Amino acid sequence: MQPDKILVIGACGQLGTELTLALREIYGSSNVIASDLQCRVPLLSQTGPFEKLDVLETQRLAAIINKHQITQIYHLAAMLSATGEQNPKFAWKLNVNGLLNVLDIAQEKKLHKIFWPSSIAVFGPHTPSEQTPQFTTMDPNTVYGISKLAGERWCEYYFEKYGVDVRSLRYPGLISYKTPPGGGTTDYAIDIYHKALEGAPFECFLAEDTYLPMMYMPDAIKATLQIMDAPSTEIKIRSSYNVGAFSFSPKEIAKSIQSNIPAFRITYKPDFRQQIADSWPDTIDDTAARTDWHWNPEYTLQTMTIDILLNLKKLKAEEVV
Repeated sequence: MQPDKILVIGACGQLGTELTLALREIYGSSNVIASDLQCRVPLLSQTGPFEKLDVLETQRLAAIINKHQITQIYHLAAMLSATGEQNPKFAWKLNVNGLLNVLDIAQEKKLHKIFWPSSIAVFGPHTPSEQTPQFTTMDPNTVYGISKLAGERWCEYYFEKYGVDVRSLRYPGLISYKTPPGGGTTDYAIDIYHKALEGAPFECFLAEDTYLPMMYMPDAIKATLQIMDAPSTEIKIRSSYNVGAFSFSPKEIAKSIQSNIPAFRITYKPDFRQQIADSWPDTIDDTAARTDWHWNPEYTLQTMTIDILLNLKKLKAEEVV
C-alpha cells in the first residue's frame, strides 16, 4: 500500500510551518510537500520538498498534485482578520476562491482527505459570547469571518453532494513562539512574550479585559492531526468543529508573564482590532469535538507561559551565539 502524499498549501504561515514539520515526522519528509507563494521559511525547503504555489492558479495546483501524486491536502492559505480589513475584496477572493479550487480538484481526483481551517471569526455580535455553542447565530462583520463562514458552507456542501472528505476546525487565537505574528487580531498574545523577554514595555491594541478563546500551538497541531486521523464515521460535523483550550484577557496574560518576569509592564491603547475582538466569543463550547473524536487540550495559560518563555530564552541565546 502506497503511503499518503500530502500537500500543505500556505506552509510558510504560523500554523503551516509547525504543522508541516509535524506531518513530516509522521509520514516522512519526502511524502509531505510544502507550498507557498515563496519559501520564507528555509527550514521547510531544507527538510523536504517545496513548491512555489498560488492557490488561485488552478493549473499550477493541478500540476503539483499530479507531479507528487498527492492524496491529502491541508489548505491553510488565507488572509487573516486584521490584514483582510485592509484589502477586503482580495481577502474574499483568496479565502473563498482558493478553497473552491482545492475542493474542485479534490472531487475531480478523488483525493482521500482535505483539511481546511475555519475560525472563531465566523461568529459575530449577536452570537452568544459565553460558551458559544457549536450551532448558533453566526453574523460575522469582518471579511475574514464572512469568508470563513462561506467556506464552512462550501465544505459541508462538497461533502454532502460529492462525498469529498473535508474536515475542519474553528481555531481560536493560536499562540506560537516559533513564528512571527501573521496579521490576526489575537496576535498580541504572541508579541507580548517577545517584548517581555527583551525587557521592553508592551502596548496592547486591545483593552485589558477583552477575553478571547486561545490555544497554544502544540494543542492546535494535536487537534489538527487528531481530527484528520479519526475514522470518517466519527466526523459528524462537516462544516467545522468548535475547539477550545482556554480563554484569557490581556490583563491575565500579563499577570502570567509577571509571575515569571516581575518587571514586565503593559499599557493599553485599543485600535480598530478592538471592534473585531468585541464581536468574537469570550469562551467556546467544544463538547461536539470532545464527544465525537475525543478532543482534549493539554496546556493551560500558566503552563503555556512557562513553556514559551523557556523556549524563547533558548532561541535568543542561540541567536547571540
